[in-house]
Amino acid sequence: MEQKLRALSDSERMDWLRLARSENVGPATFRKLIQRFGSAKTALERLPDLAKRGGQRVYRPFPLKAAEQELANLAAMGARAIAWVEPDYPAALRAVDDSPPILTARGRFDLLTRSRQVALVGARNASANGRRFAHDMARELSAAGMTVVSGMARGIDGAAHLGALTATGSTIAVLAGGVDVLYPPEHEVLFERLAVEGLIVAEMPPGTEPGARLFPRRNRIISGLSLGTVVIEAALKSGSLITARFANEQGREVMAVPGSPMDPRCRGTNRLIREGALLVEDASQVLEAIDGIMSLKTRLPENFNSNAHNIDSEIENETDDVRMEILTLLGPSPVEVDELLRQCHCSAPVMGMVLLELDLAGRLERHPGNRVSLLAKVA
Repeated sequence: MEQKLRALSDSERMDWLRLARSENVGPATFRKLIQRFGSAKTALERLPDLAKRGGQRVYRPFPLKAAEQELANLAAMGARAIAWVEPDYPAALRAVDDSPPILTARGRFDLLTRSRQVALVGARNASANGRRFAHDMARELSAAGMTVVSGMARGIDGAAHLGALTATGSTIAVLAGGVDVLYPPEHEVLFERLAVEGLIVAEMPPGTEPGARLFPRRNRIISGLSLGTVVIEAALKSGSLITARFANEQGREVMAVPGSPMDPRCRGTNRLIREGALLVEDASQVLEAIDGIMSLKTRLPENFNSNAHNIDSEIENETDDVRMEILTLLGPSPVEVDELLRQCHCSAPVMGMVLLELDLAGRLERHPGNRVSLLAKVA
């Protein structure tokens, strides 16, 4: 039976936050836990046992007091924590396989449920012409009813946010750190305007400082919020190309603005066009590309909202017999899960349970293409 979106109770939200912040629980593992156990509360209760079965002797879920403090900090700044199954969670982002279970937001919450959103990203060291182009395109897109999404970085990102703010204010900044952490420092005025006139969102808890490993995570949210991504000036190793790759993997439209072959900042965008990205030269062409794309939908876990938590003791008992076989088949080189299934001759639910246990124990690494590899055993 298809499940429906609904607002979580305060206690459920606390459980969701604790589960999402617990060690080794990424977005994919979170969804598997909810599907297996039906609720975050039950999943939290099972975490220590599952991690122990996977090889981690001591496992403590995210503390209740820390979760209470996080929610209090968000409330103090007028921000919210929104769960993946709630109506206010952006529909386009929900359709992404590794979308954050919890999204924190600060500012105009009405922008979360807008269906027409487009990302504008590009070089931090953008040219004056590139910044002006991004500003004007964002202003025109905002005036036409689009919400402009970007990452509040220097250069193209900042210009895009400012352009949208001069029109309707319909712009979303996705941060690599917490929603209360300003980065870069020179965008202090922009940051303050976005918190009032636009919207700031983040996957990480308040107070988190942005680090190098967090920017690719942020980029997948930028593209995931959007029906399409426009790249304006990007070098061959630009982070904007990572956003474009995420957009392509997520089944979204990828667009690029052509530039001079003499400018290294345009080599990435020109290559995108050679590889099949849509060439766009003004806002009308972006609107034409986006028109007709419907809001993306995704099904909730079948077991969500169920009172009968899907705790199949027979499946868990069977994992004892096949765990060693799976550990033998796994190694440092990625292997497809389907190949593991063929070789170990176990059922998909048993395989899923063993991989979940190894995930929680910090012994499994997941790779694109439904592939997994084994990490060194924890002490």
